[in-house]
Amino acid sequence: MLVDIVPVGTVPAEVKREASSALRSVYDCEVTINDTQSIPSGAYDAGRNQYCAENFIQLAERVGRGDKNIAITPNDLFYRRRNYVFGLAYLDGSGSVVSTYRLQTSSDGGFSNKSASEIFQDRVRKEIVHEIGHTYGLEHCDNQRCVMNFSPTVREVDIKEENLCGSCQRLLD
Repeated sequence: MLVDIVPVGTVPAEVKREASSALRSVYDCEVTINDTQSIPSGAYDAGRNQYCAENFIQLAERVGRGDKNIAITPNDLFYRRRNYVFGLAYLDGSGSVVSTYRLQTSSDGGFSNKSASEIFQDRVRKEIVHEIGHTYGLEHCDNQRCVMNFSPTVREVDIKEENLCGSCQRLLD
């Protein structure tokens, strides 16, 4: 299985490395990093001052070279009526997206003694693994520690681990 990371906009090398490392570790897959892409035309919603997540998924599907393709962007994303999303993927699809925009908040909810940079990288890794999990057909998990747990706030992202729980792992095996 090949996963292609598609940077959209200015994505630091460290973010691409962390994303690639997390995907290799959890899914034991090959990972490539695509050329940096421009923001998809029509993605910006001036009324919301945000970008439509679906446009980034379509871009990842169009330019990605993998069996699974994930766009990573520093831009703030929304999906339908949700105020924001950390990421989005369609079940069993080939494309997905993660936004680092709201993962950079400094609070870790008191869960660790890590630096703001380490907390940010942990969040990126978890969200990348989470969204690619959806493309493998995994749905949200009730286990708060599982990476597939729905996490609408960074506090919930911080609580969960980077790995799949036993139940979710068995669904992939």
